[in-house]
Amino acid sequence: MNQKLTPSIAILLLVPPLMWAGNAVVGRAVVSIIPPFTLNFLRWFVALALLLPLGYQVLRAGSSLWPQWRRYSMLGLLGVGMYNSLQYLALHTSSPVNVTLVAASLPIWMLIVGRVFYRTPVQRAQVLGSALSLAGVAVVLSQGSWQHLLMLRFVAGDLLMVMATICFAFYSWQLTRVDPDDPLRAHWAGFLVAQIAYGTVWSGVLAGVEWVAVDVYIEWGWTAVLTILYVAVGPAILAFRCWTIGVQRVGPTTTGFFSNLTPLMAALMSLGLLGEIPRLYHGLAFALIIGGIVLSSRRAAA
Repeated sequence: MNQKLTPSIAILLLVPPLMWAGNAVVGRAVVSIIPPFTLNFLRWFVALALLLPLGYQVLRAGSSLWPQWRRYSMLGLLGVGMYNSLQYLALHTSSPVNVTLVAASLPIWMLIVGRVFYRTPVQRAQVLGSALSLAGVAVVLSQGSWQHLLMLRFVAGDLLMVMATICFAFYSWQLTRVDPDDPLRAHWAGFLVAQIAYGTVWSGVLAGVEWVAVDVYIEWGWTAVLTILYVAVGPAILAFRCWTIGVQRVGPTTTGFFSNLTPLMAALMSLGLLGEIPRLYHGLAFALIIGGIVLSSRRAAA
């Protein structure tokens, strides 16, 4: 049974949307410097190198990683390989605002995937919570004016982000199917290494196809290096660690609602960089999104 959403878990689940908001902005900024699939491979290769000193034991012959290679290979494909590669590719034709908007549909896909593929009933409170949270996202995008919302335009990259979001919904549900008695689950670094090890292989295959099929190159410099370090440590290790804890403690549906904070945080980060003062509509959006989270989590805990 899922635990109740506590303040400590809620604070922990604020980390992924914060990191992912920065990831969208950074990913868009380096589209002309690093190819999308290559960026994803380098990101996870560095993340794996950083985690290996803490979780190298899972790669030993007697580890449960090898008997359960199908499960961890699928987690690596969905969460590490497909989601992030599609996201970086989407940023080549879409804006960070649109990408985070499409990603904010994750709670809806969580409900659909859970109901269709994992036979999890959908509660009315969860549907209402989704509506409240998406209304909060709409307030951010409209900047308090419906005219701004009507001016939004969707492109091919947005469809790629829809595919990425569906992949992440499956990834989150697959996390709940990991055996609670699996020794890897008790070791946070080892659990991440198990997923990232396979995910890096998948990412490497995609990057290899990219270099063979398309004329690409990397423009090395401090911008490229700092970008790779940021996306490896923040959106990769920290965000995935916090997301895994959230899914395991309060379930994928409740955890998914926190992704709706990503567009709000992206907007606030932009405001901070521009030196502007947050507006009243930011407070309204925050209240709507949090209201959706609270409404859904109370019913889920019950």
